[in-house]
Amino acid sequence: HAVDREYRVLKALAETDVPVPRVFHLCTDDTVIGSWFYVMEYIDGRVLWDPALPEFRPQDRTSIYEDLNGVLAAIHQVDIEAVGLADFGQPGNYYERQVSRWTKQYRASEVRNIKAMEVLIEWLPKNVPPDDGRVSLIHGDFRLDNVVFASNECRAVAVLDWELSTIGHPIADLAYQCMQRHMGQDLYFAGLGSVDTERLGIPSEKKFIEMYCRRMDIDSIEHWSFYLACSFFRLAAICQGVEKRALDGNASSEHALKVGAMVEPLAKLGNKAFE
Repeated sequence: HAVDREYRVLKALAETDVPVPRVFHLCTDDTVIGSWFYVMEYIDGRVLWDPALPEFRPQDRTSIYEDLNGVLAAIHQVDIEAVGLADFGQPGNYYERQVSRWTKQYRASEVRNIKAMEVLIEWLPKNVPPDDGRVSLIHGDFRLDNVVFASNECRAVAVLDWELSTIGHPIADLAYQCMQRHMGQDLYFAGLGSVDTERLGIPSEKKFIEMYCRRMDIDSIEHWSFYLACSFFRLAAICQGVEKRALDGNASSEHALKVGAMVEPLAKLGNKAFE
């Protein structure tokens, strides 16, 4: 866990429009507790684990997802030079590097042949969109349950878990968030693919993207099928790594094998994104 990177980005975002906890100290002395750690403030609020938000009214669900959308846009509008994060990652060719990196990661942890993953490994490098020059801070794991909401309001008060944050292409976060709209409730990481989002008051993928585009002052997003397929591939590769560590006896989570069972379903959803 890259606690030093998390500490750095949280400290850098303290005076921005992105809601984050204050951080007080980073300790890099292993002799204190056995590993590096940082201390941050406690944020009173709620973590919402089920994306269908069953305990909320339709208007409240709308408000929560609209605020989530606004927080995502705020992250991507951070002036990375002004906050000292210009060197937080490599600018340019983000998706070429992502496809290459996660292919290598997947191969290193592969435990069975999965046809849908092979299809993605062949399709993605051939369909990387031209580099449009867009660069921003990206969270890397922007999910509803990585955001703390106020106890009595439908308002985000803190974005957590910046371990995978870097400088990259902003649409990566948007596509990653939208994956849930394709994933069913039967997956270990439950999604919204099998629920009536309109009845629940949850913005559809189309509406969520339109909201984001308005906030970012862009007309539309081209190559969406690639961005979505790449997000599924990346998550599937991550899940494969979790399973491999469990099989090797090194996983930190007792649910690691259940996470590993998601690799093939996620890869199939990635295939479906461009069919």
